[in-house]
Amino acid sequence: MSGELAAAIKRKHPLSREAAITGWLFVAPMVLGFIIFLIAPLVMAFYMSLTDWPILGDAQFIGFANYKAIIVDTEFWKILGNTIYFSAGLVPLNIILALGLALLLAKGKPGMGLFRTAIFVPVMTSLIVWAIVWKYLFATDTGFINQLIQLFFGVQGPAWLYNAQLAMPAVIVTSVLKNVGLNMVLFIAALQQVPAQLYEAAKIDGAGRRTAFFQVTVPMITPTIFLTVIMTVIGSLKVFGQIYVMTQGGPSGSTKVLVYYIWEKAFKLFEFGYASALAYILFFIILIFTLIQWQLRKRWVFHES
Repeated sequence: MSGELAAAIKRKHPLSREAAITGWLFVAPMVLGFIIFLIAPLVMAFYMSLTDWPILGDAQFIGFANYKAIIVDTEFWKILGNTIYFSAGLVPLNIILALGLALLLAKGKPGMGLFRTAIFVPVMTSLIVWAIVWKYLFATDTGFINQLIQLFFGVQGPAWLYNAQLAMPAVIVTSVLKNVGLNMVLFIAALQQVPAQLYEAAKIDGAGRRTAFFQVTVPMITPTIFLTVIMTVIGSLKVFGQIYVMTQGGPSGSTKVLVYYIWEKAFKLFEFGYASALAYILFFIILIFTLIQWQLRKRWVFHES
């Protein structure tokens, strides 16, 4: 009996080996791409962060000197504050507006598809093109926004992108309108999955629309809220294109954020080691924010299971 079993295993072995080789051949391109385009750059960037690497000359290993320099860099802390300000302004505004639009457009009434498409179009529009358009809209003398202010209020509108107090809010509004459509679509999908019988049960219990919204709708869509918050926070911490096109980090550094600072250090000042250290710090900031949100989800995200 044991001999027959061994013979059977031996007969099957070549086929198993052949299948394994075939499987590896199919997987190999993806694995190689992952190593070449993700793992290798991460390792290289970490090595660069431990060096003084000017554009001309060889890299000199300096250990964690770049990280120490960043910690005592007052400009870094100001820029980190700008980044958090941008994120704190964009995330709640984006989520609340997206949910509000989803509540209005979730029902399949005539014409709703047109409104959904119009709101989603900016998501598919080039970020650079979108930022250029809004830069002209916010223009001091010829911008459409200031012309409306002049028309309705009879006063000259402010220099939005040249005012240290107004530039960041202007960029936040531009960013919200660019990406709100994506979260809106996710919320619409979530709202359409809420069982109708839950609303019927709430109505029988005497719940009004407001109570049903907070006691039925919100708990049932918390997984989607969690997903959109995670994605929006990560995206807000990596903002670059709008800043580059609309303000170049100005005025007076009021809109300079971490990714712009990394670009500036790497490609304007050619301090590649310092820029790599900044990139790793940004990575860990995003990781920490994500882990905190992941842990907090247990307290408020509803799962039917």
